[in-house]
Amino acid sequence: MRFFLRRAAFYLFTLWAAITINFFLPRFMKGDPITAYLARNQGKVSPEAIESLKILFGLEQDRPLWDQYIQYWGLLLRGDLGRSLSKGLAPVGEVILDALPWTIGLVGIATLISFFVGTSVGTYIGWKRGSRAEFVVPVATFLSTVPYFWLGLIMIAVFSTTLGWFPASHAYDKTLHPQLSWEFVSNVIYHGTLPALTIVITSLGGWILGMRNMMITVLDEDYVTVAQAKGLTPRRVVVNYAARNAVLPQLSSFALSLGFIVGGTLIMEMIFSYPGLGLRLFEATLAKDYPLMQGIFLVITLSVLVANVIADIAYAALDPRTRQEAQ
Repeated sequence: MRFFLRRAAFYLFTLWAAITINFFLPRFMKGDPITAYLARNQGKVSPEAIESLKILFGLEQDRPLWDQYIQYWGLLLRGDLGRSLSKGLAPVGEVILDALPWTIGLVGIATLISFFVGTSVGTYIGWKRGSRAEFVVPVATFLSTVPYFWLGLIMIAVFSTTLGWFPASHAYDKTLHPQLSWEFVSNVIYHGTLPALTIVITSLGGWILGMRNMMITVLDEDYVTVAQAKGLTPRRVVVNYAARNAVLPQLSSFALSLGFIVGGTLIMEMIFSYPGLGLRLFEATLAKDYPLMQGIFLVITLSVLVANVIADIAYAALDPRTRQEAQ
């Protein structure tokens, strides 16, 4: 209980700090959403409408920043993330909810596939160290050094432009309407294949290399030697003794990866014109859309913190030494 209380206090402080930075950082940027909006709509907005927008966004010249910060917390506690100026004054919550499923569906599934495949392959290579399977490590490591945008462009050039196997952009055909049907779901999978492969290929090397190195370290431990001396099957030694301990550092990295799923892969979503949170964040940054930027950053922060809490619980459940050190 003491371990979980200390972690809870730490995460509450981290949440407060992240929300505070989330509020002040956009306001320290050059420009503001009203100026950006007027630049896009020159001569189309009356002075009265401009003043109303300033009041709505809390950007009155005589209003101190500290007062805006207090009001921001009040709105946040009521679940009001404000309205997005770049999306026609639509509620920020609705804009985020429209984009969130696309990011979770694409980046989430790709990350899960990459983690399980990379961890499994790394476990096998670590167990069979010195075998021909080692050639996978340099190949996967090389592919992990390729930037998302570069590999994405290669994917589009080869599999979309040259071969014509997959579409180059968007999440589904514009002739379809989102609905729970096999026609629509299959079309989404078809459009998401190239961006998903881009994420899997570029992230697979890290999981393989990390698990392989940890397996080599764990295999030299005494408890693994004792398990082998008892005559246990190789499968049981690998799964119950070696892999169970070797995977612990992977869990922390996996938790962070799950957290950043919500943020999406900004460059990847831009390249494939995928309607996820990453693309929405890019658009909000260009438009100086404070409420939308803050809302997306808040969702990313919460997802990372929740993922770390889950990782702490899983780590403590798998490794009793963590709980003992916290007491």
